Amino acid sequence: MEKRLISVDRWSDGSQAYFLTHLHADHIQGLSSAWSRGPLFCSRQTAKLLPFKFPNFNISLIRILEVDAWHSLFLTSPSSGTKTAVQVMPIDAHHCPGSVMFLFRGDFGSLLYTGDFRWEAMSEKANKSRIILKSAINGSKLDILYLDNTYCHPSYAFPSRLCAAQQVVNIIVSHPEHDIIIAIDNLGKEELLVHISQTLDIKIWVWPERLQTLHLLGYNDRFTTNTSLTRVRAVPRYSFTVDTLEGLNKLKPTIGIMPSGQTGVLRPNGKNGNMHTSVAAARGNGFESSAVPTITYNRWKWNIRSVERLHQYIYSVPYSDHASHEELQDFLELVQPIKMRGIVSSSSCYIDPLYYFGHIQGVNGSSKMMSQKHEEVENASTFQPESLRHSSYSQRKRLRSPRIRILGSRRSRVNALRRARSGAKIVKDDRLD
Repeated sequence: MEKRLISVDRWSDGSQAYFLTHLHADHIQGLSSAWSRGPLFCSRQTAKLLPFKFPNFNISLIRILEVDAWHSLFLTSPSSGTKTAVQVMPIDAHHCPGSVMFLFRGDFGSLLYTGDFRWEAMSEKANKSRIILKSAINGSKLDILYLDNTYCHPSYAFPSRLCAAQQVVNIIVSHPEHDIIIAIDNLGKEELLVHISQTLDIKIWVWPERLQTLHLLGYNDRFTTNTSLTRVRAVPRYSFTVDTLEGLNKLKPTIGIMPSGQTGVLRPNGKNGNMHTSVAAARGNGFESSAVPTITYNRWKWNIRSVERLHQYIYSVPYSDHASHEELQDFLELVQPIKMRGIVSSSSCYIDPLYYFGHIQGVNGSSKMMSQKHEEVENASTFQPESLRHSSYSQRKRLRSPRIRILGSRRSRVNALRRARSGAKIVKDDRLD
């Protein structure tokens, strides 16, 4: 595939077609109400949300792609001026509403861009997507895979989202006299909130803009903006701070819950209560102590104490919308790419999935084994990771997980150090166009 044909989650000039995996902030940097650089391909659900996210967006640019079906595009070769055919299939990424991965094929071979995703081992929906992807690949190996490597480190092992959601319910039930605030983003964690609402038969407060998004997604009965109707409130993550919780507790007992894959490695440390993000420190404090009972289901094992108390008023629950290390390994064994690259990268710190998964049959870490046409894809703007790959790792994480400001701690530096010890590699500026 030549340069300047298509872009995924990248919104600068120079491509003929643009693809959007989902509407989280780190995938739409550069996209705006005034953006008009070409046709934008996305899922039907994303297309429904996009004008709300970007008022006055030119909706004539939106091209809806039905999931689990092949679609054909005819683009013009920049070098020869001839027409070239590209087929694309969006497949549900099970990350947030509207999220998809894109499978491309054409004269260049086959490529899969996962975007952010989580296919849980015991999920019927994910199993359906596995079957569809396997059938679409049709016994062939992928030429190149762009993988969500957010949690590719082996230390990241999460319970299912249903199990984690029940852990949140248990915290709420165990604090019957407390108000509860739950940190969420502008999009995502809807299934968690619905589970809480259905299990406890309560409404959940959300802020007005979030209620509009929920209504667009078809959730009409479980949510409210009237604080007098419920003691459980879902709040923006940027407002979820120790200062806020301490202020609320001066008025009424209040507990905060942070559902996130990241906070699973955060623990209080020392008398001053500063927060550590070091995996080693967490283990040293008993995070994975063999003395702690574990739950084993199928071949998945997790710590009963996976709910962590980060502060007097804060619990973290390992509710992750990104694939864990073992889920990524299962995914790679399914698709067996010839070459792969992590989509979470930057000019300063890049976690190479080959470090952990290069042993899987079919994965080849040597660029010398790739043909020239696949090298062109690697170096094309077409499949560049989204624009934030040119920013620092800490910038990306601040956008993916807005600053929690737990006791004033910033996690980005410690995260980078941990990754450097655990297979991260430092790379030069990876802007290729």
